[in-house]
Amino acid sequence: MKKLILPLLLLTTVIASAQTSQKIYDIIDAVSAERIEKDIQKLVDFGTRNTFSDTISETRGIGAARSWIKSEFETISKDCKDCLEVFYQKDFVTKEGNRRVPHDAWVVNVVAIQKGTKYPNRYIIMSGDIDSRGSDTMEFTKDAPGANDNASGMAGTIEAARVLSKHKFENSIVYVGLSGEEQGLFGGGGLAKYAKEQNWDIIGILNNDMIGNIKGVDGVIDNRTFRIFSEPVPANETEKQRRLRRFYGGEVDGISRQLARYIHKTVKTYMPEMNPMMVYRLDRFGRGGHHRPFNDLGFAGIRIMEAHENYTQQHQDIREENGIKYGDVIEHVNFEYAKKLTTVNAINMANLAWSPPAPTTVAIGGIVEPSVKFKWDKVEGAVGYKIYWRDTTSPTWDHSRYVGDVSEFMLDGIVIDNYFFGIASVGKDGFESPVVFPNKIMR
Repeated sequence: MKKLILPLLLLTTVIASAQTSQKIYDIIDAVSAERIEKDIQKLVDFGTRNTFSDTISETRGIGAARSWIKSEFETISKDCKDCLEVFYQKDFVTKEGNRRVPHDAWVVNVVAIQKGTKYPNRYIIMSGDIDSRGSDTMEFTKDAPGANDNASGMAGTIEAARVLSKHKFENSIVYVGLSGEEQGLFGGGGLAKYAKEQNWDIIGILNNDMIGNIKGVDGVIDNRTFRIFSEPVPANETEKQRRLRRFYGGEVDGISRQLARYIHKTVKTYMPEMNPMMVYRLDRFGRGGHHRPFNDLGFAGIRIMEAHENYTQQHQDIREENGIKYGDVIEHVNFEYAKKLTTVNAINMANLAWSPPAPTTVAIGGIVEPSVKFKWDKVEGAVGYKIYWRDTTSPTWDHSRYVGDVSEFMLDGIVIDNYFFGIASVGKDGFESPVVFPNKIMR
């Protein structure tokens, strides 16, 4: 294969593609801590949002909460000339066989879809959890304000809808309030199944669960750091894929991990004051979040949350013992921090929603050679492609080269054995797809 040479025009495109976008800075400026605070207070005022709490009252319980969330999405849609499709998505959950289910009930999610102008069946999803709980998840009548867990994530999702609905995107965005998280990730499981049945092409899900606390139980106070949890490879990978990884690598390069790297890069570019912390784990130690049901079906999904938790304020009845005040009350929420993490979501969803599709097939070669060669499928909407590479021990893509509107390229002087590689597509405004790790070998 002949080596491709970059002409002067292509170098100009490289420079252009490396620039930041004013549209992203406009989104950053538009997110409001005051609106987030107001929404968290409203959710707290429902008393409890336990999934199995009152569904009849207009002022208390999960029914009143999800009705209000739906009305907020509908108001946002009205303001953007009906740009959102708002509806309930629900599944029936029974007590039998579920130790955290006190009685049979409908688990109801609130969904708002902003359809893309070019790729309406490609979706990027932001989720927050509607439900809350106290010390005993089976107790559904006591107050459980759930200010941080997870009114913060739900309020952030509503606020992201307000901001992003002012823009038009090529890909679709879904804003969703999920229920049943505390009882077994029922809401996420229901929506993931619904997405599969509807043949959604999911770019990724950004699950937000607790984005408002800056004072950790470990004594650390930090309003800049946040965690991005991601699993290493898809849970439904084949045995053949697992065997190939032994020889070609990719143990930490699944689609969810690439989504995490994408978020890390976007934040470092547009919000350099923030400290995104990638955690190489599905979720916290031995625990799970509402991105997991999507991961289980092979979709990319990550969890965004605070870096320093306070366990006296999670899953606790409101009380005071031995001088310690327990309970997830609104006084513990830092609204400016919740604004920052909401902004993290908004700018990443915008980047993804403005980006072209990622290449589906990426082939790599260069065994016992002094160069690495690539070949990939071109995709609609891409004006060029970017090769990324990194040390095999690096958590992030540290090197890149824009190569223009081609479908093959050779990196001269780079030895394939010493790095990991990937390809991203680039749109006309410089927005990039997630990086695709090679999935085919060239001989």
